[in-house]
Order: sequence, then C-alpha cells, then structure tokens
Amino acid sequence: RQFLVLMGDCLFDPIVLLVWGIQEIHADQEMTSKISAAGQLMQCSASLDVLFLLDGSYSIGKGSFERSKHFASKLCDALDIHPDRVRVGLIQFSSTPHLEFPLDSYLTKQEVKERIDRIAFRGGSTETGRALKYILRKGFPGGRNSSVPEVLIIISDGKSQGSTAMPAMQVKDRHVTVFAVGIKFPRWEELHTLASEPTEQHVFFAGDADDAANGLYSTLTGSVCSATAPGCRVESHPCERSTLETVKELAGNYVCWKGSKQPNAVRASLCPFYRWKRVLIKHPSRCFRTVCPDPCDSQPCQNGGTCIPEGLGKYHCLCPVGYGGDIHCAPKLSLECSVDLLFLVDSSSAVTLEGFLRYKAFLKRFLQGVMGQDSPMNVGVAQYDNSVRIPIEVGQHKDALSLMKSIDALNFSGGGTLTGRALQYVAQHGFSSTPAFADVQDDIPRVVVLLTDSKSQDPVAEAAKYARDRDLFLIGVGSSFMRAELIQVTGNLKQTIVYSDPQDLFNRIPELQRRICSVDNPGGCQAQSLDLAFVMDASSRVGLENFLWLRAFVRSSCSHFSINRDVTQVALVIYGSRAYTVFALDTYTSNSAALQAIDQVPFLGGSGSAGSALLHVYSDVMTVQKGARPGVNKVVVLLTSGGGMEDAAAPAQQLRHNGILVFVVVIGDVQRDTLLRVAGSPSYLVHISSYEDLQYYQDLIVERICEEAKSPVNLCKPNPCMNQGVCILGPGSYRCECHGWEGPHCESRVLRGDSPRSPVLPPHSHVQWTPRALQPFSRAPRHTRRL
Repeated sequence: RQFLVLMGDCLFDPIVLLVWGIQEIHADQEMTSKISAAGQLMQCSASLDVLFLLDGSYSIGKGSFERSKHFASKLCDALDIHPDRVRVGLIQFSSTPHLEFPLDSYLTKQEVKERIDRIAFRGGSTETGRALKYILRKGFPGGRNSSVPEVLIIISDGKSQGSTAMPAMQVKDRHVTVFAVGIKFPRWEELHTLASEPTEQHVFFAGDADDAANGLYSTLTGSVCSATAPGCRVESHPCERSTLETVKELAGNYVCWKGSKQPNAVRASLCPFYRWKRVLIKHPSRCFRTVCPDPCDSQPCQNGGTCIPEGLGKYHCLCPVGYGGDIHCAPKLSLECSVDLLFLVDSSSAVTLEGFLRYKAFLKRFLQGVMGQDSPMNVGVAQYDNSVRIPIEVGQHKDALSLMKSIDALNFSGGGTLTGRALQYVAQHGFSSTPAFADVQDDIPRVVVLLTDSKSQDPVAEAAKYARDRDLFLIGVGSSFMRAELIQVTGNLKQTIVYSDPQDLFNRIPELQRRICSVDNPGGCQAQSLDLAFVMDASSRVGLENFLWLRAFVRSSCSHFSINRDVTQVALVIYGSRAYTVFALDTYTSNSAALQAIDQVPFLGGSGSAGSALLHVYSDVMTVQKGARPGVNKVVVLLTSGGGMEDAAAPAQQLRHNGILVFVVVIGDVQRDTLLRVAGSPSYLVHISSYEDLQYYQDLIVERICEEAKSPVNLCKPNPCMNQGVCILGPGSYRCECHGWEGPHCESRVLRGDSPRSPVLPPHSHVQWTPRALQPFSRAPRHTRRL
C-alpha cells in the first residue's frame, strides 16, 4: 500500500527533513529508548564473515558517503572482530567495484574502524548489479570459503542504473545472508529486492546506527549469533519507511497560442501546464527488534533516588542529598562526630504551614542521612512562636526510627516570631536532660541549629550572646533575606547557612553536616598536601579600589596554609586583557616570600576573560613542568567580578576532568546559571554582594579548600607524564609510558643513535605518590608546553 504526502513545490529542500523521519518505529519513547540501549550493547561473537558493500556513487554524494562509513564503523561495535570469530571486509562500488580491504587484512575491531575511516569517496554511476556480479565471480575476498556463514551488508540509496534482481537472487542462492541498508533518501523497493527474505528483517536505515545494529543482531540471533541475554526477546513493531521522489503534477490549464492552417494566423487555446513536486512515498512495514528489560523497572533506588539505566542489566542511582551509603541510596552514615544537637524550629505564622512541613521533611532527611544504630550524636527538637516547647528532649531517642515518628507528630502552632526569647530559653533548658547539666562533667559540644524563615519580632543579638557565653555553638539556617539576622545570632558568617529557594534548602544538608562536626573537630589543613592556584580578576570591570580588596583577600587566605615543598604550594595568576602568572607553584617555599610577592601584584585593567585565564592555568600552571605534584589534590580559586564568564564553562570543565577542582568566588550581580556552569555545582560557588564582605567569607572558603585537600587522589589526573606520555596506574603508584622520550616522566629525549629502549618503565621504576618522592621531578626540563 502506498500513498503520497505533498511536500511543497520544486524549491523543496530535502536537507530540512529529519533523517530519522525516513524510518519511524511506531512505539512509545520508553520502548524506542530500550531498543536503542539494547542496540548499543549487542555483540555477535559467532564465526562469521561480514562483507560491507558501500555505495560510493555521485547519487550518494560525499556527505552521505561519510555517513555510510560512520554507520559501518558503528556496526562493527556490534561485531566481536577476531581471527577465529567475526572477520570484516569492505568493497566500495560506483561505476566499478573496488576492493578496499579483504576479510583477512585487519583482525581487530580498532584496526577495521581505523581503515574504514581512511576510505576515500570515489564517485561515479550507481552500478549495484555489477558489484554483485563481482562478488559472484570473486566470492568473499579473504573469506573462509563458505566454511562459516557469510553476511553481505549493502549500504546504498537503492537507485541503481542497471538491473539488480538477477545478480541479487544469485548471491542469495549461494546461501549468503544479504542485508540492505538505506542511506540518504533511499528507494526502498530496490533495497527489498536486494535483501534476503523476510525483507522486514533484512532492510534497515543507516540514519540510526543503534537501531540498525539491534535489527541486524535480532535477525542473526538464533541462526548465527549466540542467543540473547536472559530476559531479552525479539519483538515485532509497526514501522514506516519513506522515499523522497519527484513527481509530475497538473498545475492547471492556461491560455496558449497555437498555429492554424491559415498563413500568418494563430489562435488562442487552453493548454495544460505541469510542475514537479518532491513527495515522500511512505511504505508501511514491520520492524523486528530485540528488547531487554529495563533495569530500572524494578525501582531499585530507595529514599527518592532516581534510577538511570546504563544498558543491559546496568544502572546507577542519583541519590538525594544525605543518601548514597550504597548503590541503592541507603542513608549515608557520615556524621561520626560526638555532639549534643538541638534543632530550634520556627513554628510561627510567618513561616506558614507549608514552610513548617518543609522543615520537618528537612529534619527527617538530614537525620536519616547521618544517624546510624551506633550514632554518637544525641538529638532533640524544640519549636517556637510566642512561646517555646521542647517536644523531643536531647538524647530521648537512640534510634532513627523512633525519632522519625516523633518528628512526624510535631504540629504547626502559628503565632508571633520571638526568636530572641526562644534562644534564651534553649540556652537555659534545652540541654537539661544531658549529663553536662546533671553534675557530670564532659567535653561533648552542645550545638543549636536554628531553622527560621521569618524576621524576629524581638531582639536577637543579646539573647544569642547569652547562649554563646554558655558554650553553646549556634548555627543559623534560613533563606537569603535572613542572612543579616542569622549572622547576628551565630556571631560568625561561617556558621550561617542560607538557601536561595525552598528546594535549595535540601541541597544544604552536606554543609550543615560539616558545620556541626567542625565543632568536634576544628582542625585546619596545615598538614594536608595541596597545590593551590588563585586566579584574580584585574580587569577594568573590577577597578583599582576593588582590586586591592581582592589582593588583600588572597594574601590573608594564603596565611592559613603552610607554604613549602612538602605541604602547600601556591600559585597566583592575574588577568586583564591577558592572563599572567605572577608566581608558579614551585616559585616560593615559605609563607613570608609568597606574601611579599602578593603585596607587589599590579592592577592591569583592560577587558577580562575568565575562560582565557582558566585555560592559562590548565596549560601553564597546573603542570609537572611548572611544579605541580602528582598524587596531590589540586584546587583553583577564581576570584572575579563576573565579567567575561561567558567562555569560562568549557575550560573549567576541562580542569575538573583532569582532577583539578574549581571554586568560583563572584562579587557583584551576575546570572546564577552562568556561574553554576563554571563552578559545576552550588557547593563550589560563593556569591558575595560586595568586595567589602570578602573578609567575612574567608573562613568558609579556606575550610572548603581544606576539605577538598583530604579527598582521594587519582595519580594520573592531571597527567604527570610529559611529551604525550601515557600515565598508567598501579597499586599506590603510577608509571609513564614514553614514545621517543625517556625518564620517570618522559622528560628526556632519546637521541638518535642511542640503543633502542623500551618506552615503558620497568616495574621498579614506578613513581610512588608521596610529595617528597616526587619533589625532584618538579624541576624536569621543560621540553613541551603541555603534559
């Protein structure tokens, strides 16, 4: 059955058509995703000879020919290419057939794909029949003489200039399985003539390589390839294939002049006029595809985690904040500090019932994530409005389940917002049930976490000071417009946590965990090895006065680190119209020398590009040649006004990909979306309203840097090997595989006339990942710009 769909007049441009519209499987999005996922993981491991017959004629054109090559290369991913299993050869045909490579030339998948990539477009007429006769005469070049099944995959637009029916039938009579794959706008009738029976299972479209690989594998399963994976099955789906054709159409009858029998006379008449139309002819069919059960169908992710399928039987869970203790989003038991903890929850009318319920959900998610069976933490909950109540005493519950039930039972009360009275009350009575108030002396810190989203109707400064004087550690959590009042409560910006919107509250759970445990373990990173680079905006957008604030911030921050070869190395980059390295990681070995150099940093002016500055850090700062140490955590702190951030996302991602963390500290009014693309996560973004406020954020930023200095390190990121050397990980060590160079980091060129040497270091040359052991290599000869 065929029908026509008019697509416009002769000016119709076929390029605007979506290529996957040429073949459409009528199935929902979930089913097509399963088909594509299965197609990406198909592997035929049988003994099989596969010969590609690639159309290289002018009707295909060079662009579609490149797509044909890409399809053939992608299809090779579904074949287990090996001398004893699948062998692959390729013939390109146009006016005449040309053998590109026989089946016994390349015996690994990588070799075959590289050879396909090098094939050049030949051009010519489309002589498909002549190419089939060539195969009838020569057989499968380099094949195994029909001792194994033979598969011919023809990739063409099906617009042959000669007859194909007889040679196609003769090829199939020799028990060759023929697949016909359409490219560009194929003529499906000819492809059906070329393909083996049933044609529905042997005709595909090259526009979707994953779908075609699935279809080919589905057809070969059972007869040639091994059976499908457990739970997978071949299903039939209605589908539709389209062909773009040019047809003649009557445009109407118009006046024309015709001659007459009388001399010098013409007569008017109505004549038919025609025009050419480009139309899609649609062919209903059926497509047979392998479908495997979605690993996420069983909903393996717990606690609100999102399941992301990764192919056959594989998945991973995106876990909410506070979860991820295992692959299924079990609660994280990460809060191992010993504290007495009291949550003071605003239950006033200003918070509203919705806000109060959000606080309850926040408490439950936080406590589920941090409380284990043997948690050293005693927890209580107080709520306030005009008055204060402590429905859950500190230490009343020793297990998370009973605590969750008590939190569920909390009721919204409404009333005024008397935060000052509430702070004074919990300072006197909030921890009365704990041993410290029962004449038993201990050193367990007592922490109050204030959850509020409404301005207090009474003074808070004096009550908060009273609480702090009684050795209570106060942490304030609220929306951004509450920042000033929360700082009054806590007395320290570092102990203030603000969120931008209701959902962002839950993103602050890790930060709250750190704040609580910093009471019990207040250590810094004086003993942590770290390579730290500050990137400072010195452009005209900042201005000289604000630049001095940035310089003072960098100077003050550096004083928190122990600068020497074995602990912290610091580099400084400034940028205006260009980026400059003020000093490299290995320039200074003492705090005093580094601080003195910072005092001399000049203001540049000019337009600033943060992207160019980050690229400069990647190529000219965080390298072994410039003192970077393998096996040491690396952090870049970008201090910027927010100008020139448009091109910074890609280089920031490049740094992260190489194991270098990027903190973004922005002063001023900048689009948050742009900043997040550069920072990569809200956890690594600090947005400050004015340069004068930088000093209040110093402790917070230094603490975050110190935490990152304790994370595990990939010894091969960034690559410590110079001159295109390849870093290979070992247990607690790495080695560099060199080509044309030698030395632990490929730093010395192998001179001509030298005896041949193995480019791979022997096992005893592995580089151990201690800073002292790596110190000599930071002075390696600088032969190349990049690693």
